[in-house]
Amino acid sequence: MAAPADGARLERVRLTEEADRLIGTLTEVHGPVMFHQSGGCCDGSAPMCYPRGEFRVGASDVLLGTVADGVPFWMSADQYTYWQHTHLTVDVVPGRGSGFSLEAPEGVRFLLRSRLFTDEEAERAAAEGPLPTGESAPQ
Repeated sequence: MAAPADGARLERVRLTEEADRLIGTLTEVHGPVMFHQSGGCCDGSAPMCYPRGEFRVGASDVLLGTVADGVPFWMSADQYTYWQHTHLTVDVVPGRGSGFSLEAPEGVRFLLRSRLFTDEEAERAAAEGPLPTGESAPQ
């Protein structure tokens, strides 16, 4: 399966409506934001939201795509190895996670929900080739 004629890549990550609303609120308060999924232990395995430019993306981090009108979603290379065959949905759940993610003071936390790619999506992902990395993509 080939990529669409418009050059758009396969969607790998999206937001629920609630997560989209929260990103809008966080952007109003903090300015442009970004996501990073590190794969560390405990809450390090949750998607973290930071003011854009205040978290340094590593050269091997992978840009899965953008959500909410241009919010980049980055993932560490090690974590991407495990998640590369899945579609991710960023959701919001009650509770306070630890760490420095911007939503923590709101009494909620971001959470990833996943599903395996369909056969068609997997073929398209393979045909598209590697995703941009921190070394190759503008931040």
